[in-house]
Amino acid sequence: MRAIRRIAQAFGRWDELLALIREAFAEMEGRIDPPSSVWRLSTEAIAAQAAAGGVFTTTEDGALIGCLFASPRGDALYLSKLAVRAEHRGRGFARALIEAAAAEARRRGLKALEVETRIELTENHAAFAAMGFLKTGENAHPGYDRPTSIAMRRLL
Repeated sequence: MRAIRRIAQAFGRWDELLALIREAFAEMEGRIDPPSSVWRLSTEAIAAQAAAGGVFTTTEDGALIGCLFASPRGDALYLSKLAVRAEHRGRGFARALIEAAAAEARRRGLKALEVETRIELTENHAAFAAMGFLKTGENAHPGYDRPTSIAMRRLL
């Protein structure tokens, strides 16, 4: 059975969640510049994000399949660290996490969801567009004189 929930500090599976995120982001290594911040992510940082009410997980028969971080930013809920185990992709887990975040944004009275995705990850651009996100701009990480990510927004 599939389940999605917003986790809290009592979650207790922090090491497993960090491993899932790093596993999902590992395929980007060598494709994106600068490297992903997930390599600096700690279990303590994930727990702090959860304590602030901003980590969703999805499970199937108790197995941890994916996650999504969400933080209020202006009139939107900013989404990051969307991760789904490779063998479970294409089965609607990412979309279900996005829809859980949309419900949370509505509950908070926010008007939109926002996400940034790396320039190189064109498959992510297409996936977010298929979920109703529109490109709103390009950004450069500090120290870069070229765009390194695109910003996308979905009105609720």
